Amino acid sequence: MTRKIIIDTDPGIDDAVALTASLFDPRLEVLAVTATAGTVTSEQATSNVCAIVSMLDPPRYPRIGKAIPPETASAIDDLFLNGRCGLGELSVGETQRQHLPSSEKVIAELVRKYPDEITLVCLGPLSNLARLYRRDPAAINLLDKIVISGGAVNVAGNASCVAEFNLFFDPAAASEVFGSPTTKSLLPLDVTGEVQFGVELLEQLPSTETRAGQLLHQMMPFAFRTAHQRLGRELIPLIDAATIAAVVEPELFQWTEMAGKVETQGLLTRGMSVFDQRLRPEWQANMEVALTADIDAVKGLVCRSLRYAGQKS
Repeated sequence: MTRKIIIDTDPGIDDAVALTASLFDPRLEVLAVTATAGTVTSEQATSNVCAIVSMLDPPRYPRIGKAIPPETASAIDDLFLNGRCGLGELSVGETQRQHLPSSEKVIAELVRKYPDEITLVCLGPLSNLARLYRRDPAAINLLDKIVISGGAVNVAGNASCVAEFNLFFDPAAASEVFGSPTTKSLLPLDVTGEVQFGVELLEQLPSTETRAGQLLHQMMPFAFRTAHQRLGRELIPLIDAATIAAVVEPELFQWTEMAGKVETQGLLTRGMSVFDQRLRPEWQANMEVALTADIDAVKGLVCRSLRYAGQKS
C-alpha cells in the first residue's frame, strides 16, 4: 500500500536528491511538490521544482505549487553551498508556468480531497504550512501527519551556533507549526546530520544515461567540491534524503515524545528549537522527535532509492 505525500521544498541540492528518491519510490504516491523560499528565493524555488520534475519525468506527475515570498524574508540563504541557481552546475531559468496555484492552495485542495490520508513532508522552511494554518485552519487538521526536516536538540545549528537553517529562515512560521494540533514528526540535525556520505557516493549514483543520473551528476560533484572548499569537509550530509527515509521506513529511527517550541525573539537565538527536557517537564509533548537511527541502514536505503530511480528513468 502506497503512502500519499506532499513534499514542501526549497530546492537545494539536498532537496533535489530527496525528490529524485521520492518520485520513483513505489511505496510513495507523491501527489504534489510545493515550492517554498529558503535555500533559494521563492521564484527560483518554483523554477527549480518545475525543472527537477521535468528532467526526471516520473511515471506519475505531481501537482506543483508556486512559492509565495515570505512575509518576513530572511537575509540568509544557502547559495554558497548549492550554486547560483541552487542546483549545483545545473542552470535553471524562470519557469514558463505563469499560472501555477500557490503552494498552500495546492495543499488545501489535496487534503480536502484525501482527508486524513496525506503526510506533508516539509524539507524547507515552514512558511507555506504556517500561511495555510492562518488562512484555512480547518485544512491543516485534515492532514494525517506532518514530517519536518528541521531543528536541533542536543547539537549545534547550521545557520547559527544554535539554530538549524529551516527554522532560522522563518522562525515565526516554525513557531506556529510547532504549536499546531496536527501530529508532527521532527527530524533534527541530531540524526539527519549523521547521514553523511563521502565522494565514493558518486560511483554509486545512477548512470548518466538515465534521467535521474543526469540530474544527480550535475549536482553532487559540485556539492562535494564546495563542501571541501568552503567548509573543509570531506563528508556531506543528505539531510532531506534522510527525512524521506524516515517517511518510508520509520522503524529505522528511534522516536521520543517531546515538547518543543521555537525562539522567535532572541538576538542570538533566533530560530532555535527549544525542548523541555527537565526532570519534571512543564510543557506538554507536541511531537515525536528522532534523536538516533540506524545510520548505516538509512544510508543504504538512500543509495538503493537513488539506484532504483535510475532504473526507472
